[in-house]
Amino acid sequence: MICASIAPAFAKDTWRGRYEVYGVEGEDMLKMRAGPGTGYVVIVGLPNGTEVRVDKCEQIGATRWCSISLERARGLKGYVSWAYLREL
Repeated sequence: MICASIAPAFAKDTWRGRYEVYGVEGEDMLKMRAGPGTGYVVIVGLPNGTEVRVDKCEQIGATRWCSISLERARGLKGYVSWAYLREL
């Protein structure tokens, strides 16, 4: 699991960069939200393979939420769960 393998690196900001959405089951999509939590409005659904740029991440409860922008539409920004991202 990615979180366990790079968790110590979070303190050094080495997690910033290009990632892709992965691990979303079936026809479902990863929900990009307006803020770091499930209580925020869903902006858009992202299918597996969507390339994103991670700006920062923060731990909210049991979930690490990352502020992202889409690689192909940099103006579209929001938050997703770290558990569904893998480094490119």
